[in-house]
Amino acid sequence: MILVEGKNLPRHIGIIMDGNGRWAQLRGEKREAGHKAGSAAVRRIVRVCRRLGLDALTLYAFSEQNWSRPSGEVEALMGLLTEFLVAERGEILENDIRLVAIGDLSRLPEGVREVLDPLRKASSDNQKMTLALALSYGGREEIAAAARDLATEAAAGKLDPATITAETLGARLPSLSVGDPDLIIRTGGEFRISNFLLYGAAYAELAFMDRLWPDFTEEDLFAAIASYQRRERRFGLVGKPLPAAPPTA
Repeated sequence: MILVEGKNLPRHIGIIMDGNGRWAQLRGEKREAGHKAGSAAVRRIVRVCRRLGLDALTLYAFSEQNWSRPSGEVEALMGLLTEFLVAERGEILENDIRLVAIGDLSRLPEGVREVLDPLRKASSDNQKMTLALALSYGGREEIAAAARDLATEAAAGKLDPATITAETLGARLPSLSVGDPDLIIRTGGEFRISNFLLYGAAYAELAFMDRLWPDFTEEDLFAAIASYQRRERRFGLVGKPLPAAPPTA
């Protein structure tokens, strides 16, 4: 059993949920079956994070690049997203969870928006935890969009370019509306962040895990958090001094 400290929890966790397709292939099933199993894992982990008292959880549900996948797989993913939003609406509202979405939401099918938008509105005043779904999301695309907005305002004379700072840009990024991620977890055994929360990840602690997302459990989450709690976060500063070496004979 893995124990985590209640006083040193990450405030905001981001998860790259990788491995659904491989999970299905290992079982001789279609990739869509892996996505369905992955949806069940989302439900498990959201409940655990709510129970732990985290402020925010951002899930990489669908990237900007995922639109290039086979149309049947994309359609299945959008269907599962709709089912999740419908099925979890009651639990999200009852547990005081605020649901937000980041990414180019205009690309989502109308059927998804018809359930996503009302739930975002209905939960907007909830305060116990924020669940952010990254949908049609890309970190580079998000930064480029914010830069365009700043450039437009500067060109119109509404903003002095000399006043633009890292904080100014960060304030324009929807993914940082809940603050920088403290811990980013990637499942599936890959060692990259795949265009996820690029700006906010500057000083995030990273945890790469072999477990495929559909098999990701509460214990796996606790293992990642326990690893985070053993690290010293320096943010570019000097760390704590090392203990002095024992005197030599």
